[in-house]
Amino acid sequence: MHVPDGFIDAPTSAITAVAAAGALAVSLRGARRELDERTAPLAGLVAAFIFAVQMLNFPVAAGTSGHLLGGALAAILVGPFTGVLCVSVVLLMQGVLFADGGLTALGVNITDMAITTTVVSYAVFRALLAVLPRKRRSVTVASFVAALVSVPAAAVVFTLLYAVGGTTDVSLGKVATAMIGVHVLIGVGEAVITALTVSAVIAVRPDLVHGARGLRQRLKLRVDGALVDAPAPVAARTPAAARTSRRTLWVTGLVTSLVLAGFVSFYASANPDGLEKVAHDKGIDRKTEKHAAADSPLADYGVRNVSNARLSGGLAGVIGVGVTVVAGSAVFWALRRRRPEDVSPVSPVNTGL
Repeated sequence: MHVPDGFIDAPTSAITAVAAAGALAVSLRGARRELDERTAPLAGLVAAFIFAVQMLNFPVAAGTSGHLLGGALAAILVGPFTGVLCVSVVLLMQGVLFADGGLTALGVNITDMAITTTVVSYAVFRALLAVLPRKRRSVTVASFVAALVSVPAAAVVFTLLYAVGGTTDVSLGKVATAMIGVHVLIGVGEAVITALTVSAVIAVRPDLVHGARGLRQRLKLRVDGALVDAPAPVAARTPAAARTSRRTLWVTGLVTSLVLAGFVSFYASANPDGLEKVAHDKGIDRKTEKHAAADSPLADYGVRNVSNARLSGGLAGVIGVGVTVVAGSAVFWALRRRRPEDVSPVSPVNTGL
């Protein structure tokens, strides 16, 4: 669903850029409340994982493929504000380094792929958790449904943006029907990937999953006619031992991302994704402009001057994962909440006594 330059006119692109900048500013403030020393490294890893899995296009219909958008996955694992930033970092890396998604359309892509998917999915996720049993399995179920809904929601937002600022005269009804129809199918793939990933992380480190916090309800006792929280048993006051360390989880996730981007991506579907297919079939792409980074050494997910297609694509994927995890980790580590002991003590004032 990466929108290239030329699909949406300049005024609409400018407005969405301003809106995206405002949303990113809000997300930067919100991420400070979501991130700490434990979760900041995970957020950088989530961005790298999303980059890697977005390279794995899967077939969804005749001549059409889809790939993960990642908003639901990021929101559930590290929080909605941090989730917006995760997907935005990925989109920025893709646009600047790989000529994937227009630079003048960056505001459109952040609005559609980062903000819309994250906000819609997290709202659905929280609504479902409010009515489902407070168990880990409910988190997986809610993740599946939230991710499923987020993809056609993004298709609807693109259709609305096209209605306002589309550069071609294709019927809005045709665009809406084609976009929503194919992205409902892509949403199923998004839901499966999201649910499996969330379930895997919860299985080893539920304490690091933002959406799984506070699942256990405290036992209530009636004292003098009022309900109060019962004191937790001694065993419950001690955090359960994690099945794996944070470092092991991070290294495992990074290695998985590198393998997916550097090796598995070669076997991804070569068919155009949902937006590309609809744009070609309906004529939306008639005014597509050349990407400003088309001459990048990594354009189109290949390394220039490397003739072997498998090696070229694999190297590009590995570089992309590396750059994304470094950029994302730097941002999220700077935003993290610092514990009191991390703050340098203030030097005592010399009173002259």
